Amino acid sequence: MTRLSLTLACTASDRTRPILDGRVSVPGVDFVLLPGEPEDIFRRALRDRAFDVSELSMGSHIVTTARGDSAYAGVPVFPSRAFRHSAVYVRTDRGISGPADLAGRTIGLPEYQQTAALWVRGILREHYGVDTRGVAWRTGGERVPIALPGGLDVRPLGEDLPAALAAGCLDALIAPRPPAAFEEGGAPVGRLWPDYRAEEIAWRRATGFFPIMHCIAVRRDVAERHPWLPVELFRAFVRARDMALAELRLVNVLRVSMPWAAAAFEEQAAIMGGDPWPYGFARSRDEIAAMVRFAVTDGLAVEAIPPEALFHPSTLAESG
Repeated sequence: MTRLSLTLACTASDRTRPILDGRVSVPGVDFVLLPGEPEDIFRRALRDRAFDVSELSMGSHIVTTARGDSAYAGVPVFPSRAFRHSAVYVRTDRGISGPADLAGRTIGLPEYQQTAALWVRGILREHYGVDTRGVAWRTGGERVPIALPGGLDVRPLGEDLPAALAAGCLDALIAPRPPAAFEEGGAPVGRLWPDYRAEEIAWRRATGFFPIMHCIAVRRDVAERHPWLPVELFRAFVRARDMALAELRLVNVLRVSMPWAAAAFEEQAAIMGGDPWPYGFARSRDEIAAMVRFAVTDGLAVEAIPPEALFHPSTLAESG
C-alpha cells in the first residue's frame, strides 16, 4: 500500500506534540508537519485551502459551512478550548463595573467571526442579559469575508485595537492576548471580571460547557479520496491527548514546569466532571449547537445548521 504524504498545520501544544514529534502516527500517512500560530494557519487554510489537514477556527468553520462554501470537513477533535471571561478588558474610567454596563458601548475585537468573540457575545447575551446587537463592534478586519444583515453596527476600526483601547477610543476590548495597556499600565484598563477564574467556574457549573475554540479539519477533496482518514485522525489525536493528560499526573519527575501540576490536574478535573479535555461529537453536541445559535443571532449565519453538518459523517459516532 502506497503511503500518503499529507500536510498538517496546527499549533504546538501538549495535546498535539505527540503527533508533531512522531510518538503518535496515523496508519499509512506521512505528515509534512507545519506547526505555527493560529492566525496564520487559519488565514492560509480558509483563503488558500493550503493544507490537507488543518487546525481550524470553529467560528469561521461555522460561517463557511452555514453558507455552503467550506473547503474542510471537521473532525471532532478540539485542540483548543478556553474559558473567555478573562478576555474582556474595559476602560476603568467609563463606569463599567459589570456586564450590564457594556450595553450601548463601543467594543473592539480582532474579528467579528473570531471564535473567542463569538463565545463572549453569546455569554454576555444569554448568561448576563446584554443586548449585543446594541453594541458598536469595531474590528481589526476579517480573515474571510462576511456578509451581515442590517441593524448591526460592525465595521473595521482602521487602527490598532489595543492602542485604541489605551487612547480611549474604545470602551472595551475582547482579546485572547492581554493588551499592552493592561500588562504594562499607562492607561486605565482592567478586566471586566477581575476574579475571572471564579466567574468561569460558576459559568461552567451553570452550563456544563468548556468553550471550543478550534477543531481539526480535513480538506474535503482529501477526505473524498481517502474516506478512512477522518476516523484515523480522530483516533490519533485522542491518543496524543491521552498522553498529554497522563504526563500531567506524573510526579516522579515533573514533565511540566509547575511544582504542583498533579494537584492542579486533580482539582481542575474535579471541576470539569472528571474529564478536563473532552473530544468526540456526542459529548459536545449541545455546546456546538450553542455556538451555531450564537452565530445565527450574531448575523454570521442566515439560519441554524445541524451541528452534525460541521463534521465528517464517519467521525460522529467516535468517542474520545
